[in-house]
Amino acid sequence: MKIRIFAVVACVLLAAAVYAQKVTTDSNKSAPFGSYGRYAWTVGTPAPNPLVEQRIHARVNAELAWRGLTESNTPDLYVATHVVTQQHPQLIVNGFGGGPGTAAAVETYAIGTLVVDLYDAHTRQIVWRGVAADSVSDRPEKNAQRISKALQKMFAKYPPGV
Repeated sequence: MKIRIFAVVACVLLAAAVYAQKVTTDSNKSAPFGSYGRYAWTVGTPAPNPLVEQRIHARVNAELAWRGLTESNTPDLYVATHVVTQQHPQLIVNGFGGGPGTAAAVETYAIGTLVVDLYDAHTRQIVWRGVAADSVSDRPEKNAQRISKALQKMFAKYPPGV
């Protein structure tokens, strides 16, 4: 009985790890982040759904404004976002030990990855990158919440060293 309980707990923890949101950032440590006050958008890889793309841009604008940056035709930074969705297989096993009543099936789930790149407008070199990955829901409001949470986590680390 203890083995079965352990197996159930292990499966639940594994499923939680698969669907957990992951956010990372990286930056050029020598970039003059203190001198960046204005930004402009540049071409990236848009989300397949234009409404999702609008939400991403609005949230990035809000995060940059919160940090004192303003959108401008004479930017210090260029901002590009890249959105990719990939299907992943997942093995679902019902039952234990391979005996009678055990069944297995493969289901797919989507993982969405959002990348935000900031480029120095003068050198055209990337100075900061944020990456977030999470499962994609069938419910748009759930995805909007996940995007907002990911961008909030991402920009909590901007500017670097603060």
